[in-house]
Formats: sequence, C-alpha cells, structure tokens
Amino acid sequence: MEIIKPDTRIDFIGKRKFAFAASLILIAIGIISLVAKGGPRYGIDFAGGTIVQVRFSQKITPHAIKEALKPVNMEITSVQSFGEKKNYEFLIRAAKTSAALESLSANIKKNLESSHPENRVEVRRVEMVGPKVGKDLREKALLAIFSAMLLLIVYISGRFELKWMPSVVMAASLIVVLLALKKVGLSIPILIIVAVLVTLALGFYLKLRFAMGAIVALIHDVMITAGVFSLTNREFTLPIIAALLTIIGYSLNDTIIVFDRIRENSRKYHRQPFNVIINRSINETLSRTMLTSMTTLIVVVSLFVLGGGIIHDFAFAMIIGVVVGTYSSIYVASPVLIAWQQAQARLKGRSMGKRR
Repeated sequence: MEIIKPDTRIDFIGKRKFAFAASLILIAIGIISLVAKGGPRYGIDFAGGTIVQVRFSQKITPHAIKEALKPVNMEITSVQSFGEKKNYEFLIRAAKTSAALESLSANIKKNLESSHPENRVEVRRVEMVGPKVGKDLREKALLAIFSAMLLLIVYISGRFELKWMPSVVMAASLIVVLLALKKVGLSIPILIIVAVLVTLALGFYLKLRFAMGAIVALIHDVMITAGVFSLTNREFTLPIIAALLTIIGYSLNDTIIVFDRIRENSRKYHRQPFNVIINRSINETLSRTMLTSMTTLIVVVSLFVLGGGIIHDFAFAMIIGVVVGTYSSIYVASPVLIAWQQAQARLKGRSMGKRR
C-alpha cells in the first residue's frame, strides 16, 4: 500500500535550515519553561509523597475537599479533577508519607462524608512513595534513557559503518567516566548532560556519522517531548519514562529505514552529490514512514481519548513522540549527515592549507 507516489521529489534537504530553526525554537521554549518552573514537575514516583484518588456521587469543589481533609493533617499540595468531569473524580496529592498514614483511606472517607453527608465517597486508591525511593527512581530513570541511547549508538555504528570496536570502546569509556564522576558527587542530570556532550564529540572524532545523526535526532525528540510536558504542566512519572523509551525506539526505527536507503543509494548513485542522494532516499521511504506513523497515531489517539485518566499522560507523550519522531527522521537525522560531511570537509581543507 502506497499513500505517496514513489516518484515524489519533495525538496526536504533544501528546507533543512528552516527545520533546524524550528527545532531549536521548540527546544529553547521547552528549556525556558523547565528553568522557569525549577525543573520538571515530578509525580509521586520521583518526588515522593502520597496520592489519593477519590470519587464522589455529587458535584464538589477542590477547595471543599481541602477544607474537609484539614483534620487528617496530610499536608495536601494539590487537589485536581481526574478523568471526565461527570464522574466527580479527584486526585489528592500530599507531601506527607509515614506509618501514621496506614489508615489514611478510612480517615479520608470518614472526614469527607462527615463534612458532606449528602455526598457518597469512594476512595479508589492510595499510593505512597518515600523521598529517598523517589530520588533513587529518578536517577535510575535518567540512566535508563541514557543507556538506551548509548546502546543504540553502538548498534547504528556497527550496522551502517561496520565500526563495532570503536563504538564499543566509546560506550565503555563513557560508562567508566560516568561512574567515576558519580563518585565525585555530581548529580545524575549533570552527568547525563556531560556524557551526551562527550558522546557527540567522540562520535565526530571517530567519524561515526550515522550514529551522530541518530543520537542528535533522539536527543531532539526527548527534549521536545519533555518541553511540551513542562509547558502543559504535566507530571513526569514512571509511565512517562516508559513512553520516552518507547519514543526512542520508535524514532530510531524510522531513522534506520531512511539510513538503510541512504546507504543503498550511496552505492547506486555514488557519482551524485550527497545531499541529492539523501533527498532521494527520504522521498523513496516517505510512503512507508507516513503509513507507519498514521497507523501508530490511530492507536495512541484512541488510547488518549478512550483509555481513561490512568494512561492519559502516557498516551499524550506517545502522540507527541510519534509526531516529533517522524519529523526528526526526515528533517533532523538525515540533514545531520550533510552537516557532518560539511564540517569534516572544512577541517580537511584547513589541515591541507596548513601543510601548504
């Protein structure tokens, strides 16, 4: 099935500067939002605390819920509507977690019903996470995302450039450096940023051009998704980390399809300019890319609309990830190959000029 004709010749590469500018603007907006809000808004999984989901038989306001639960001494941070408004369901978040809250469900129900006897209350779930556990989970989540990217670099370098050994050595070196810096006391987010910068530098030095294109595209996808979450004031929880890892895999799948065609066409049309080969390859795989993206979007949009509040944020992250991942495979990963080639050519020209 082809939704786009095979002889399509859209000039994607010619618009790469506009695409780069748009991506940089989106990433900058996301970073500004994160900085302004003091970092990501962590859910209970990472920040620690207590979350309670309650359902009422009649309409009630968040303020009324807060007032009714003051005797429980939960240190409530927020009360927000959850799911469809007609269900009168709310999520109550509290900073306090202790053994004294073991009977929290019964206390909440008792206080709410005594304050609003006409309203039937159902406590649907109570979750508690200690602050130390939350911090540990947060660090492991960041390491999981970085480890996935690192392993993908090894795979891309081995498959497309047959440079298994340099990529393995680079990955092993980064892990050793990361562990060494961690012992010094640097925080995990700073370590990840340093490791990503070192990865890009080593990839350029070792001439791992396909790996460079893939890693830049993956960083692009994760940063834009995180920025959108910050702008929409959504929480980062364990399901969202699972969504980010899924996005990384999905985006890479699209990128590999395009890279595979670039490699084939580089051999077939080796006399043509590299940018022409890349543009041809993107157009030839465009039908498959769009078909895959649309069928995936149908599923995640269905989850977003019909899946309920529990997986609402997960589905939202997947929608953003699929759209941005498809975009980055066309406008980021492949054009990075051209930028890499141009940078290498400039370095070569300078070295030859010095020899003369």
